[in-house]
Amino acid sequence: MSPFLASLSHDDLAPATLRGYRYDLRHFLAWHGTVQHTPFTIEGLAEYELIAYRQHMVAAGHRPATVNRRLEALRRLCRWARGTGALNADAAGNVRPMRTVRNRQPVGLTDIEAHALLRAAGASSHGLAPRNYALVQIMLQAGLRVGEVAALTVADISMSDRSGSVRIRQGKGLKARDVPLNATARRAVRQHLDHRTAAGSAALFTSSRETAMPVRTIQAVIANLARRARLTRVPVSAHTLRHTFALGYLRDNPGKLVELAGLLGHESLDTTAVYTRPSRDDLAADLERSHLNVGG
Repeated sequence: MSPFLASLSHDDLAPATLRGYRYDLRHFLAWHGTVQHTPFTIEGLAEYELIAYRQHMVAAGHRPATVNRRLEALRRLCRWARGTGALNADAAGNVRPMRTVRNRQPVGLTDIEAHALLRAAGASSHGLAPRNYALVQIMLQAGLRVGEVAALTVADISMSDRSGSVRIRQGKGLKARDVPLNATARRAVRQHLDHRTAAGSAALFTSSRETAMPVRTIQAVIANLARRARLTRVPVSAHTLRHTFALGYLRDNPGKLVELAGLLGHESLDTTAVYTRPSRDDLAADLERSHLNVGG
């Protein structure tokens, strides 16, 4: 397995994707160890094992996206093994992905909920208020992925009195992009930096030990702030803030799907188009109007 993992570093994959494949393969190996009495070998990998693994994940209630991501890691393993001659046939060739259906747009925060989250961030103790407030604002106002936020340095921020931007050096697919920062985000980031003495190469958001905040810490901070803000309508994560940005952008700029895709770093408009689909509330309102039009 180690040679295959080493080969992934030569592919054009985002660091988070590489970590995900490693985690998914470890998950498969752990399962394999519970159903087989012999150690795993790539040469002995068979189609029936992958089918059984898929059935195990479905029965365990894993989401289709999780099942399909783990199967994709195994497909890559099989393609690599065939290329090296370790496998004579593609063991994953006939293993079907789970069907995914997403008819509604992602859920974001309402304006009231976003303000409550910001108030909780601004009330953080132990001198963390400026950092937490800037962290939430840059995610709400720029729609960055949590991994992109974790990788930001001070030098990635460019600001003047009337404009500003954040440079994403390695987005998904290792593609760079610049995202404008509005006045609200610039003010929050400036106040955060006023409380720090840091070189341009230093991480923008740091822990108490002045080391870069890892993804898990950022996620934990957002979850904790959501609890303190008593946000219970939807589960609140870092990705919820990205959804909030995207939905708000299209609300204020109807039809600008191409521009939103560029801001979010999406390679395909199909990915961005999910934000144009009707929400649960939209569907409910449509049905309510239909009922009222019928009368009775």
